[in-house]
Amino acid sequence: MDVRRLDLLRELAERGSIHAVATATHRTPSAVSQQLKLLEREAGLPLTERSGRGIVLTDAGRALAASAIEVAAAIAKAEATWDEYIGDPTGHVSVATFPTAGQTFVPPAVAALSRLPGLTVELTNRDADMTDFPSLTADFDIVIAYSLPGQRSWSGRGLRNIYLLSEPLDVVLPVGHRLAGKSELTPEDLVGEAWIGVPEQFAFDLLLHELEAVTGSEIEVVQRISDNLITEALVAQGIGVAFAPRFTASGPEKGIVTRPLRGVEAFRHVLMLMRPDKAERLAVRTVADTIREQAEALASSHTLPEEPPLVGPRWV
Repeated sequence: MDVRRLDLLRELAERGSIHAVATATHRTPSAVSQQLKLLEREAGLPLTERSGRGIVLTDAGRALAASAIEVAAAIAKAEATWDEYIGDPTGHVSVATFPTAGQTFVPPAVAALSRLPGLTVELTNRDADMTDFPSLTADFDIVIAYSLPGQRSWSGRGLRNIYLLSEPLDVVLPVGHRLAGKSELTPEDLVGEAWIGVPEQFAFDLLLHELEAVTGSEIEVVQRISDNLITEALVAQGIGVAFAPRFTASGPEKGIVTRPLRGVEAFRHVLMLMRPDKAERLAVRTVADTIREQAEALASSHTLPEEPPLVGPRWV
């Protein structure tokens, strides 16, 4: 079987439509369809079937698409072995990051990698909701993502997960707030407060639901904002309180203070997601290793709470 056609089948399994595969691979839809038909002849079984106005994979198609992942990973590993032999981690590596990672450990990693001749790192800012992070791996070599404790939405996706750090999510209060004099807060302290939340599909929204469950009191969300700087500005004006990641939160110079929250699991895991074949490339491994080193340096520079039991996605 032609390896390039197998790769198209895998793309179809991940992207769900001929048009999406054509766009991603810079082909016309008719060219993609033709290559898949040739692959069906090689396989001797139908690999796709009509479903409404589109097509879906048959059982044979899904099985072969899964094999295509293993084939791509094996080829990439062989290429990486040769790159290691000649000591040449060169090439282009694309990295998608969410904003606060892009403000902290990612820039020093990119700076360090810029000193390696022949290695180019292209950084893209993507503020995805938690369930969208895995889908970005189809278009990027490395996706820097985050997950809250207890979430397993990435299991069964066949991705390589590399743990980077755990970051507390602190409560943001305006300077002079009634709770600003406390060194740490409990869920009961926050009953009756108005909140600046995030869009409902974003992970931080789960923390507000957890607060409701713990206190038995309904939370009033007066604004939903995805930009942390806007959230901080609203908090500073007394519009409400909010959650913010500790490593990038501002302070009294912006009219706010932050306090840790006890009694709920108020932190997030930060990790890298990669497709197995992309993770085998020496250039990608070099970039991933450097990002991990900088993330570890950031984590070690902050005092973190005791690590809770691992109840989220399993790291490798």
